Amino acid sequence: MAFTETNDCFSICSAYSQTMKIISCHIYKFGRTEVIDNTRNPDFVRKFVLDFFFEEKQNLRFDVYNVDSRSCNISKHDFLGQTFCTLGEIIGSTGGRLEKTLSLFLCSTLVLSGIPGKKCGVIIFAAEELSNCRDIATMQLCANKLDKKDFFGKSDPFLVFFRSNEDGTFTICHKTEVIKNTLNPVWQPFTIPVRALCNGDYDRTVKVDVYDWDRDGSHDFIGEFTTSYRELSRGQNQFNVYEVLNPKKKGKKKKYVNSGTVSAPTSLMFYLMFYIFVTHSIEFNICVCVFLQGNPSQPTSLHYMSPYQMNAYAMALKAVGEIIQDYDSDKLFPAYGFGAKLPPDGKISHGFPLSGDADNPNCVGIEGVLEAYFRSLKTVQLYGPTNFAPVINKVANYAAEITDGSQYFVLLMITDGVISDMVQTKEAVVNAAGLPLSIIIVGVGPAEFDAMEELDGDEVRVSSRGRLAERDIVQFVPFRDYIDRSGNQVLSMARLAKDVLAEIPDQLLSFMKSRGVEPRPALSSSPLPELHRHI
Repeated sequence: MAFTETNDCFSICSAYSQTMKIISCHIYKFGRTEVIDNTRNPDFVRKFVLDFFFEEKQNLRFDVYNVDSRSCNISKHDFLGQTFCTLGEIIGSTGGRLEKTLSLFLCSTLVLSGIPGKKCGVIIFAAEELSNCRDIATMQLCANKLDKKDFFGKSDPFLVFFRSNEDGTFTICHKTEVIKNTLNPVWQPFTIPVRALCNGDYDRTVKVDVYDWDRDGSHDFIGEFTTSYRELSRGQNQFNVYEVLNPKKKGKKKKYVNSGTVSAPTSLMFYLMFYIFVTHSIEFNICVCVFLQGNPSQPTSLHYMSPYQMNAYAMALKAVGEIIQDYDSDKLFPAYGFGAKLPPDGKISHGFPLSGDADNPNCVGIEGVLEAYFRSLKTVQLYGPTNFAPVINKVANYAAEITDGSQYFVLLMITDGVISDMVQTKEAVVNAAGLPLSIIIVGVGPAEFDAMEELDGDEVRVSSRGRLAERDIVQFVPFRDYIDRSGNQVLSMARLAKDVLAEIPDQLLSFMKSRGVEPRPALSSSPLPELHRHI
């Protein structure tokens, strides 16, 4: 089932606070929404996919928080309310929409303040069965002559996309970024699953609202228009210019025409383009780097070599590596360790080959990487500190030699510590952002990973010495979020690999676009979505 949340979620917060919602099933955290700034009525975009079993009682718990810092630690944020229900309640409610009251409860996993049972607002859930459509589309929109809403400026416009539901209601499915002080914005391209946009029905109505952003969250409505996925897929033409209409303004003014227009300056790009790059035009080079610290002979160590199961490092390497190795044609992975003392003189190294051969750091397949990793645990002294910059610069130097679009590099880093050289690391990321390179960081262990979140750059682009990274090239995920408490290790690792690799196609395409590189086989000009497959 596609499990989505919409409309009102009341939160007690100050004028400049932020709101976020956590979804839990028993004591297992399933996921969290994005953070909505400065509002007591957030409309969350992020959707969650749950398997629905009619014969089972699937209990859900929803916690709402006010975010006060960049910390990933939930206890550092203000708890606003909680509610419980079952997935069956949502499915069985009229139109698949359920309204629940948030209250303050005392819970064994949280220390909460306030009055137990106090009503703290309302949250509305919606559910819909997902189609089998796996198409993923990238689109770009621009606007012309939007209404001026700011007294001292023009407007700060952004778009909100809504998918129509079976009962005639609409569910939010995407928000663009805000373009400041313009009536003629051009928004960045964005990628969205087709089933999130229209549930695989290419002719289903898609409603788009245009707003002027305000700092206090009271965004001004400019207007709206409707379209469909099939229409959008035709790209720019005379029929794909949409009038932005404001019903209230139209009712008051006899000579009202519109509040501007929105059009698609480029046609939709599908992951077929990524597929063509991978299969015909580009060679992937996968590099692996593992942070070594602690005593692998101690059961408390994350590097502990248990005779019964793999440690967290090995599980992360295997889960991600088994997927990305399919795109590396020669299956030879340079693998490095950092933060260890090497024999015979005990010198600390932040980029030594796990193979032990300085002239040949390559390992054959992910199994070869794992063998080299286990072998290194017996031959080097795990030490520290956690310096990221040397390894990033090493791989960036390789990538800098081949920038014609024929090769693309992916650096997979597994670490359990804070970043000891954050200033140098940010500079390394900014320098590498213009290269054919993506960096995947998997954080293992209980440490705080605030610095990793900053490098991830999803909310704020990484900067160094006043320079912004040309594009987002870092994806970070904490390994602990993917530990299945029921013991289903296969499912946990599948979810980890999926989230870790989710941004690679977009990052590759953004580099190719910035360099004007096209895939060698010509794309079909046909607008029919069914011709394009998501890989």
